[in-house]
Amino acid sequence: MPRFRVPEVTVERLSIYLRALKKFSDDRIISSQDLAEIVGTTDAQVRKDFAYFGEFGIPGQGYRVGKLKEEIIHILALDKKWNLALVGVGKLGSALLAYPGFRREEFKIKLAFDVDPGKIGKIIEGVRVEDAKRIPEILSSNQIEVGIITTPAEVAQEIAEKLVEGGVRGILNFAPVRLVIPENIKLKNVDLSMELETLVYFLSR
Repeated sequence: MPRFRVPEVTVERLSIYLRALKKFSDDRIISSQDLAEIVGTTDAQVRKDFAYFGEFGIPGQGYRVGKLKEEIIHILALDKKWNLALVGVGKLGSALLAYPGFRREEFKIKLAFDVDPGKIGKIIEGVRVEDAKRIPEILSSNQIEVGIITTPAEVAQEIAEKLVEGGVRGILNFAPVRLVIPENIKLKNVDLSMELETLVYFLSR
């Protein structure tokens, strides 16, 4: 367990560290400075990030890659399988169904939902599309822990409420709208337009 409340940016960096470490053999020893240079931060930041969770290094040497990968995987809860449900099988939703990142052992989009009668009942990328009206009923019997919203903004709040009613513990929201959900539900927003607007702001300076 972490010793203190862990900043979200630290958790994000753990994912970056893990991706970098996967490029090396498990028996290699890597220093905090080497890891920092690879991911674009400082060795002090690397040590601080890991210090939230314990001591993983070899004094005077660094970190054994295999052991450090195991520790990060455990911290990020990637040593278990997560069942996901996606709502909104439009262009973005269909692209996410085909995304290799959701075909890893840790993540599985188990169900998809839509309101289009032409899509309901079809199998898309190996996932059956169900009627969005039945989200609470179907989720509660399928042990779904994470919901992904790729619907138009005007229906996203209603969908979020259905996902919560169905028992999800977290929501990944791609709809460009602020959702109001219970405090015990973790919400992560991915606003592609906002990211582009921020990018072009800095490019214009």
